[in-house]
Amino acid sequence: MSTTLQPTLVGEMILVRPMTAHDVEPLYAVASDPAIWAMHPESTRWQRAVFQRFADGALASGGGLVVERRDSGALIGASRYYEWAPAERSIAVGFTFLACAHWGDGTNDELKLLMLDHAFTFADVIWFHVGEQNLRSRRAVEKLGARVARTVGCDHGAVTVHYELLREMWHTTRIAG
Repeated sequence: MSTTLQPTLVGEMILVRPMTAHDVEPLYAVASDPAIWAMHPESTRWQRAVFQRFADGALASGGGLVVERRDSGALIGASRYYEWAPAERSIAVGFTFLACAHWGDGTNDELKLLMLDHAFTFADVIWFHVGEQNLRSRRAVEKLGARVARTVGCDHGAVTVHYELLREMWHTTRIAG
């Protein structure tokens, strides 16, 4: 059982791999679209300085990942494993964004499938922390079978909804899906 938080995961459409410092500029080219962040609690993440804090956090986390199109090699987004708690066998998945051109085309579904299947090789619970007003992301995690466990107030006044997905729930969703 490997707790690799920066795996290389290969799907039909995408390759998910560890984020490096060389990825920051191409990722910013994607993230600089304000539409990506419109529902996000940090809606200014398209601004260079705000994105740089995000990128620095991803690089320092030990769980930062980039999403590449397999057909072109283009970077189209990022995600992250974080808050690995070995004693509870729980981990969070989030900080995910994709280029708008890949919304609704199955990319996010494939990304979550790859990441969740990998995480459930070593975790029993996966957490998603989603801004209360980020309805698009909330619908996406609910579609995975995750359920609301609690809501938490944040420093900047926003509210984050914490969803949990148990291994058994994921197995049921995968069979039904």
